[in-house]
Amino acid sequence: MEWLNPENVVALITAVVGVAAAVGPFWYERRVPRRKRIGYRVQMDTPIGGDAQGGHDTVRLGLFDDSPDMSNATLVLLRIENDGAQGISATDYTGPDTHGLTVHFTDRTVRGVAVTQPNPEHAHLMAHFTPEAGMRHHQNRVHLPKVPLNRGQHYKLLVLLGGGGVGSTVRVTGGIQDGAVMPNESTTPDDKPPLFSRPARALILALAVCVIALATLTVVRDDQAPPPMGCATGELTVTGSTAFTPVAGELAEKYQAECPGSKITVDTHGSTAGIRALDEAGSAAEDGSPPVIALSDGRKPNGYPQLRESRVAVSAFALVLNDRVPLKGLTTAQVRRLYAGTVRNWKELGGPDLPVRLVSRDANSGTRQVFQRRVLGAGEPANSSQDCAGRDDGRAGVIRCELDSTEQVLAKVASVPGALGYSELRSGSGAGPEGLHRLRLDGREPGIENIGTSEYPYHEIEYAYTYGSPPADSLVSSFLVYMTLGSGQGIIRTHGHLPCAAPEAAKPCAGG
Repeated sequence: MEWLNPENVVALITAVVGVAAAVGPFWYERRVPRRKRIGYRVQMDTPIGGDAQGGHDTVRLGLFDDSPDMSNATLVLLRIENDGAQGISATDYTGPDTHGLTVHFTDRTVRGVAVTQPNPEHAHLMAHFTPEAGMRHHQNRVHLPKVPLNRGQHYKLLVLLGGGGVGSTVRVTGGIQDGAVMPNESTTPDDKPPLFSRPARALILALAVCVIALATLTVVRDDQAPPPMGCATGELTVTGSTAFTPVAGELAEKYQAECPGSKITVDTHGSTAGIRALDEAGSAAEDGSPPVIALSDGRKPNGYPQLRESRVAVSAFALVLNDRVPLKGLTTAQVRRLYAGTVRNWKELGGPDLPVRLVSRDANSGTRQVFQRRVLGAGEPANSSQDCAGRDDGRAGVIRCELDSTEQVLAKVASVPGALGYSELRSGSGAGPEGLHRLRLDGREPGIENIGTSEYPYHEIEYAYTYGSPPADSLVSSFLVYMTLGSGQGIIRTHGHLPCAAPEAAKPCAGG
């Protein structure tokens, strides 16, 4: 018959389900007793260990600083909530032991546990998670205290595990008087308790499916894929290292494309300036955890105790020389003589008759600090030139200028005859302007490929700093995981850096 088409069939089913959705919840609430119930669900189960990523060292997010390196390590985020119809008190737990619930991780061993900060109105729950109250872990189990939970309240566990792989069964057991502990199949992404019981939600879901199917048949087919797991919304500022800016920019662009609703601004002014800006933002934030990540070439300076570090990658740096000087390499001793002003003309080192010009970064630069720490072994001489060509200070032993970014350094070295500078390796070997070339140091080629076994000295760890430990479901945490453990590692590699999660980065990333 003519009316028996897909649109009409779906419309009829939608009407039937709609009636059931309207009547079903009221019938269920009147006929089914109100029960106590604790629900749980795994919100994240991701590999972070050596074998999962091909190595033995992992990047830590600051929550498990004392845990040893593990093979096959995984990170699980578990949400436990009161999703029943009544509140649960400490006396409602019926287990014979001091603890209330037990979390079992099949084929995995617990290495560390952190209870993440609930909503502000639930902050008092944190006081219950003490060893005296029964909080402890052993082998593949985590024992949880008898935490009182009003209807809709929850807490989350971030658990570091070794042994089995992702997807192994996670089970929570325990006794509740006149109630049960059950897996929670809810798909709600926020922290609000469901408004209806499970049958009511099932009917509403069925109605929604029918409506969507009808809209698809009659209006348009939507082929856009849903955002991947682990995405977070909100705004985030990435600041700090200018040497790492190209990497941060592409990471932000790809993350925003994969995770609609996220806005990431990359605003870099140097490692030290970024650390200072993060600390100021954290001090001013009401909750003490601003949406800011500061990238730093090397470890932060002393005096910022609230900042927590994550090791992102190991970066190689290189000396770059203007092409008018055809030298292919220098020794560390020669570099130190150049910066001490005892060598003022390249002919003294076998080069052409050209005066030495030193092009450096400003004092906020992490790249400059790496150069001073790894190569010079001391600070650089005073700034003696504004344009890197003429001498402004006649008392200076060498002509030296300071610039604000890696790009400015490369451009100046390429344009000034006899100029010597330094930069992050990728920028100095292909991404920079014509007119310069990189130098061997002590006979060793700068490179990242064999950084774990080579003796090339000019390299450093790239750190990401946050103010305290950000919430596990925040954009800050999500972007950190994306950058250090997720698909962002591929982007880091394409820019010539080696992710710390890679096996070959175990030694240099552990060096600090």
